[in-house]
Amino acid sequence: MPHITLVYPFRPREQFASMAEELRRACAGIEAFEVHLAQFRHFGHGRGRYTVWLAPEPPEGLVRLQTALLSVVPDCDDTAQHAPGFTAHLSIGQVQGPEAVAKLRPKLQADWQPLSFAVREISLIWRNPPPDDVFRVDRVIRLGR
Repeated sequence: MPHITLVYPFRPREQFASMAEELRRACAGIEAFEVHLAQFRHFGHGRGRYTVWLAPEPPEGLVRLQTALLSVVPDCDDTAQHAPGFTAHLSIGQVQGPEAVAKLRPKLQADWQPLSFAVREISLIWRNPPPDDVFRVDRVIRLGR
């Protein structure tokens, strides 16, 4: 399922119910905001592996939201551990080799129709181990009051 990871790793699904109220309080202080997806970018992972992603703009709303969530689950901060800190992104896929990413990004960009949407809620998602490792939504928490 397409998603923007705000905190990682997350807690086991069995803990979602006990964390829900704290997460609701954290989300109550964040009003809904607009996100625009227009530009493709990529991360390099070493060994010639790349993740291609869409950059949510402006990033400030997602950064505020991520900060609020980390106040509840400070140990789930892997998304903030990279050199530039938290980079909100919607992963599109992975490619192997600098030539592949250099060809794919412009092609995706040329065919892409930018879209905008309101971020009004977060979803607590979980998945089973492979082979049934499809993300599923356990619960939804609204932003704002």
